[in-house]
Amino acid sequence: MSLSLYDTTLRDGNQARGINFSLNDKIRVAHLLNDFGVDYIEGGWPNKSNPIDEKFFKIISKEHISTSKIAAFGSTRRPKIKAEQDSILQDLVKSEAPVKTIFGKSWDIHVSEVIRTELEENLDMISSSIEFLKAHSEQVIYDAEHFFDGYKANPEYALKTIKRAEQAKAEYIVLCDTNGGSFPWEIEKIVSDVLKNVNCKIGIHCHNDIGLAVANSLSAAVAGAVHIQGVINGYGERCGNANLITIAANLCLKMGYDLKCKDNLPRLRYFSLAVDEVANAQSDIRAPFVGETAFAHKGGAHIDGVLKVSHSFEHINPEAVGNTRELITSDQAGGALIVEKLSKILPNIDKKSPIVAELLEIVKNKENQGFAFDTAGASFEMLARRQLGLFKDKFKQLGYRVIEDMGEDGLHVSEASVKLQIGDKIIHEVSEGDGPVNALDMALRKALIEHFPGIASVKLDDYKVRVLGSKVGTDAYVRAWITFGDGKENWHTAGVSTNIIEASWLALLDGINYYILVTEMRTGQ
Repeated sequence: MSLSLYDTTLRDGNQARGINFSLNDKIRVAHLLNDFGVDYIEGGWPNKSNPIDEKFFKIISKEHISTSKIAAFGSTRRPKIKAEQDSILQDLVKSEAPVKTIFGKSWDIHVSEVIRTELEENLDMISSSIEFLKAHSEQVIYDAEHFFDGYKANPEYALKTIKRAEQAKAEYIVLCDTNGGSFPWEIEKIVSDVLKNVNCKIGIHCHNDIGLAVANSLSAAVAGAVHIQGVINGYGERCGNANLITIAANLCLKMGYDLKCKDNLPRLRYFSLAVDEVANAQSDIRAPFVGETAFAHKGGAHIDGVLKVSHSFEHINPEAVGNTRELITSDQAGGALIVEKLSKILPNIDKKSPIVAELLEIVKNKENQGFAFDTAGASFEMLARRQLGLFKDKFKQLGYRVIEDMGEDGLHVSEASVKLQIGDKIIHEVSEGDGPVNALDMALRKALIEHFPGIASVKLDDYKVRVLGSKVGTDAYVRAWITFGDGKENWHTAGVSTNIIEASWLALLDGINYYILVTEMRTGQ
C-alpha cells in the first residue's frame, strides 16, 4: 500500500514553545528530511512578515533536494477579494515552491464568527483559491482546518467545503483535527464517511492535545487516508503535532505500508536525534522506537528473557530503527550500534577483537560523561581512529586562553590565543572574534593555515550548547555541539566539560582534525 508523508516541522513544529529555527537551521532540517525520504517538506509562510521563510524558499530552490517536494504554506483568499489580487496567494506564487498548501474553514462557526463572512462566500474562497494556485503550481494541497469539529457540528456544510476543494482539483484534501480533541474511533468513522461522499485523495493532520495524534493519524490511514501530515519528534503548538517518526515506523514495520522512507528506517534514531540537535531540544529518552530507553531492560526476568528469545520482550528488532538494546545491569549496553559504526571504518574487523571491547568501554565512559556520538559522528570517528592507530594528530595543543573585556563604550570584546606545536615548531597566535568560541576558532585557524591551507574552506555552520547531568547552576556539565562544512560535506562534533569554553574547544579540535583526516583520505596521503 502506498501512502505519502508530509512534514511540517519547519512551520508547525517551529511554532512550539522553545523551538526557534534560524535560516541555517531550516536548511539543515530540510536536508535531513530529504535524506530521510519524506514526500513533502513544508517550508513555512513566504511573506514579508516572515523574512526567514522568504529567504528559505529562495535558497532551498538551489539546494540539492531530490527526494522531497518543497511546499509553501498559506491560506485561502480573504473574503470579498479576488484570488489573483490576494496578497497571501500572490506571496505563495512568488515563492516558486512547486507545491502550495493552503488552509480554509470547515466549521460553520469559524466562517460566521471568526472570519465573519457568508457560508457561500467561504465555499467560493476555497475553490477560487485552489483554482488560482493550480495555474502556478505542480500541486495544490488543501488543508480543511478544524474539519472534525466542523463535521461534528454541521456535517452537511463541512462536506460542502470538501466537495468544493475536490471540484477545484486539489491534489490532496487534508482533514485536520486542529484542536486535537478527537478519538481514533471518531477519526476512522468520519474519514470513512467523507470517502463515501467524494472521489479524491484524502489526507490527515492531527494535533496531540489529548495524546492521541499518532493513533488518530494511523486510524485515518486504516479508514483510507493516503496522505499523513506530521512533525519530526512531535513538536508543535500546545501539546504538539502527530509525531512523524512514530508514524513512519508504525506504518512500515507494523502496518505494511510501502513508504518512500522505508529503506531509511535503520537510520530513524539518527534522524530523530539530529533534528533535536538542530532544534536544541532535549531528546525524549522514552520516545517510541528511537528513545534511548526504548529497548532498555532492567530487572532479572526481563533480561533473562530477552537474552534467550529477544522478540519475547521486544516488539521489533531495535536495529530496524537504528536503535540498540540496552541491558542496564550488563556490560552489553550500546554495543551493537557502536560495533556497527566501527565496522564502517574497518569492515573486516573481528567483533571479538580485544580492541573492540576496549573501544566500547571508552565510548560507554564518555557517553556517561555526556557525549552523544549518535549526532557527533566526526567525534566518534576521531576517537575510533586514534584508538585503532589509524590517525596520528598532526599538531599538538599546548594551551589556549580566552579574555573577555568590556570597554568604556559598553561593547564586549573577545580575544583568544592558542599555542600549538607542529613538528619542532611552536606556533602562538592571537585573534579577536564575536564571542569566545568564534575567537578561539579564528585563532586556531590562524595557527594552522600555513600548514593546512585548505582549512580556509572550512566553515563553522552551527553551534549549540546544552546543560547536562543532575548538577545545577554554574557547575553543571555542558555539551557543545558544532556543525562544520567545507562545501563538499558536513560533519558534527561534540565536547563535554563543566567549562563551556573547554567543551567548545574540544569540539573545535575534533572538527579541524576530522577535516585533516578527510583531506588525507581524499588525496591518498
